[in-house]
Amino acid sequence: MSTTLMIQGTSSDAGKSTVVTAICRWLVRKDHAVVPFKPQNMALNSAVTVDGGEIGRAQAVQAQACNLDAHTDMNPVLLKPNSDTGAQVIIHGHALNNMEAQDYHHYKTTAMAAVLESHQRLKQRYKYIIVEGAGSPAEINLRDRDIANMGFAEAVDCPVILVADIDRGGVFAQLVGTLALLSESEQARVKGFIINRFRGDISLLTSGLEWLEKKTGKPVLGVLPYLQDFHLEAEDAINTQQVSEQASFKVIVPVYPRISNHTDFDPLRLHPHIDLQFIGLDQEIPDADLIILPGSKNVIDDLKALVGSGWQKAIAKHCRYGGKVIGLCGGYQMLGQNIYDPLGIEGATSHINGLKLLDLSTTLEPVKQLRNVKGTLHLDNATVEGYEIHSGITVGDSLSAPVCQLDGQNEGAISDDGLVLGSYVHGIFEHSEACAALLKWARFAEFTPIDYHALREADIERLANMIEQHMDTAFLTQLLNPAERNI
Repeated sequence: MSTTLMIQGTSSDAGKSTVVTAICRWLVRKDHAVVPFKPQNMALNSAVTVDGGEIGRAQAVQAQACNLDAHTDMNPVLLKPNSDTGAQVIIHGHALNNMEAQDYHHYKTTAMAAVLESHQRLKQRYKYIIVEGAGSPAEINLRDRDIANMGFAEAVDCPVILVADIDRGGVFAQLVGTLALLSESEQARVKGFIINRFRGDISLLTSGLEWLEKKTGKPVLGVLPYLQDFHLEAEDAINTQQVSEQASFKVIVPVYPRISNHTDFDPLRLHPHIDLQFIGLDQEIPDADLIILPGSKNVIDDLKALVGSGWQKAIAKHCRYGGKVIGLCGGYQMLGQNIYDPLGIEGATSHINGLKLLDLSTTLEPVKQLRNVKGTLHLDNATVEGYEIHSGITVGDSLSAPVCQLDGQNEGAISDDGLVLGSYVHGIFEHSEACAALLKWARFAEFTPIDYHALREADIERLANMIEQHMDTAFLTQLLNPAERNI
C-alpha cells in the first residue's frame, strides 16, 4: 500500500525542495522504497532522465536522495519560460509546444491527467511518494484548475505539511495567512507546520510556537536550523553565495533574461580558490580570468540582450589580452557565426549574427537532443560526464577541433587560437578530472579538484540528520502510515 505526503510552502523558496529531499533520505535510511514527485515545475534548470526525457533539476537531486535514477514520472509537467508571458510546456519529459499563460491555463485539465497518470505509476512501485508543491497554495488567482498544490492534494486525497521560511521574517503571518486563504477542506488537509531556516535562541521562539498552535489547531512538526555552508542545487533562482573571499581565479557569467542550467557553475562557485560572479546585464562588466556564457531558453533574444549590454565588445577585449572564453549549450551557439530559427521555435526572429568567435552556425530544430553522456576530454584525456538538452544542430569548420569524445563521437569546438571553447555538455565541471583539465586550459594551474558529487551527497546526509534531530518523527511516521493515523 502506497502513501502520498505533500510538502507545500507559504512562498517560493520557503524550503519545499529541501524538506522533500530531507524526508526522502531519512526514509531511505530506514530501508523504505521512496520516490520524489512534483506535479508541475516551472524552472529553467533541468536534468535528463534515465528514460530519455527532462525534469526539473530539484527532482533529479531528490532522486539521488532516494538512490534512484531520475525519471520523467517524478516531474510529469515542466514549464520552461521563454518570454514574460509564455513557456515551453514539457509533458512526461518531452516538449509539447510553446504556450501563452492563458492558453496553458485552459490546458491544465489535460496536464492534470498526465500528472495523475505518473502518480498512479509511482504508486505501483514505491511505498512512499513525497510530493513537492510549487509556489504557494494561497495564490488565489491560480487556484482554478490548480494541479501544482491543493488541486493535486485534493485529487489524490493526501495530507499536507506547510513550510515557512523564518529567515525572511514574518513567519507567523506567512503560516496563518496562508491557512486563512484556503478552503475548509484544504485547511483540514494541512496536518502541521515546519518552520525553516531558524537561527538563534530557540527559547525566544517558544511563545510564538505555542500561540501558533493554539490559533490554528495545527502542530509545529519541527523548527529546522539554518544550515551554514549548505548547498543544494537551485530549482530556479541563481545562488550567488560565495564560498571564499581569498579566491585567486576570477570567473564571470552574464545573467541574460532566459539563462538556464546555471547550476552548471556550482562546482566552480563552491571552490575556495575560485571567485565566480554572476553579472547582470545592467552591471559594469569586470575584468576576469575566464568568461563563461551559460545556457539559454531563448538564445536569439538573449544574444540580442548580451550584445546590447556591451558584452560583445568586452569579450573581444578579453580575448585580445589572451583571456579564455567558454560557451555552454546556448552560450556555445552564441559563439558561432550565425543562429537560424526558420520555424520560429523560440520567437519571430529567424536569424541573428553570432559573436563570431568560432567558425560555426546553428539551426534550431523542433526535436530536442536529450541524453546523458560520458566520455573523454581532448584536454589531458580527462573523464567528463554530463547531459545534453538542446534543440540546435551546429555545423562548421571549428568542429574539426573538438572538445571531447562522447560515445565515440566528437563534440564541441575549440578556436584556432586556443582562446575559445564551446560545448553542449551541461554539468561539464562536475567531474573533478574534467574540471581540473578545463581550468588548466583556462590557465589556472594551481587548481586543486574537489569532489562535487561527494559534497552534494554529504549535504543530503546533513538534511536527513536534520529531520532526525529537529522534527517530530513520530508524528511524521503516523502521517506516512494511514493505518496508524489518528490525527
